[in-house]
Parts: sequence; structure tokens; C-alpha cells
Amino acid sequence: MPRYRIVPDRSRVQIDARSSLHPIHTETTGVEGWVALEVRDGGLVDLSVAPAGLIKLAVDRLTSGNPLEDRELRRRIDARRFPTISGDLTVMKETDDGHYLVGGDLTFRGVTRSYKEQMTVQVADPRTLRLAGQSTFDVRDFGMQPPRILMLKVEPDVVVRVDIVAEQED
Repeated sequence: MPRYRIVPDRSRVQIDARSSLHPIHTETTGVEGWVALEVRDGGLVDLSVAPAGLIKLAVDRLTSGNPLEDRELRRRIDARRFPTISGDLTVMKETDDGHYLVGGDLTFRGVTRSYKEQMTVQVADPRTLRLAGQSTFDVRDFGMQPPRILMLKVEPDVVVRVDIVAEQED
């Protein structure tokens, strides 16, 4: 089965949260990992062959542009102890052309939870795939209390969007 390596400088993660004062937006590149799946003619994933994958993001890449918020976020995450966020692809089911219900395990702060969400998989060219999707997470499910900085209270739900570009390995 072909294996595709995630291209870190072409793959993005966006995280949006709300606070009592303003929205908080983080966007970063540096996503690493791989996905193994078979693509049929027509650009659809052949689900008769079980896909697999691994995605990782270094916590220190998460920046909002506000050093005070970033420092508090890293403290709450305990970034020295838990330097990466990772996801393992365990299941994929087609919902309609190019859209899939993707399931897997997300590990954040040493806590692993299973999730299923919609994603798109597109063939950009014969050796390149683009995968995109979004999910909402409650950080309390991972044992993290939302940050409070002076009068700023951050809501526990965060929206995470991924746009992954992966190239076939030789």
C-alpha cells in the first residue's frame, strides 16, 4: 500500500478559541507524520485496504502572537512534559465522493481520546494528497483547565482545522 509523508511546511493546523475579551487564533505549519492508503482511479480511497496514519505537532509551534497568552498556554499544557500532540488514524468510511468519516485516537497532555469527524481527501497530482477537516474539542476532556489571564477567561471548546499535504514516498 502506498505511504505518503506529510510535508511539514505545506501542512497547516489552525486553532480557534474564544475568550471573554477577544477571539484567539493560532495557525502553524510543522505538522509531521504519514498516511498509508490506496487511491483508486477517480481519486477515491480504496477502503477494502485498511488505511493507517500518524500525525504529530510540536506544542512549541503553537503561537497566538501574544507572548503572555502563549506562555500561559504552554504552562497549562505542561509543554515540557508533553511536547507533542499526536493523532493515529484507525478507521475511514466513505460518506460521499471525496468525503470520509475518519476515526482515530488523539493524544494531548498524555491523555488519549477517540474521535470521528468528516474529512476530505483529494488527489492533487499522481503523487500528492490533500486531506482537510475540522473538529471541536473540549480541553477539559484532556485534563486541562482553560487558561485565565487577569480578566481574560478562555472558553474550554476549541475548533481545530487541519489542511494536510502528503507526498508519496519512494
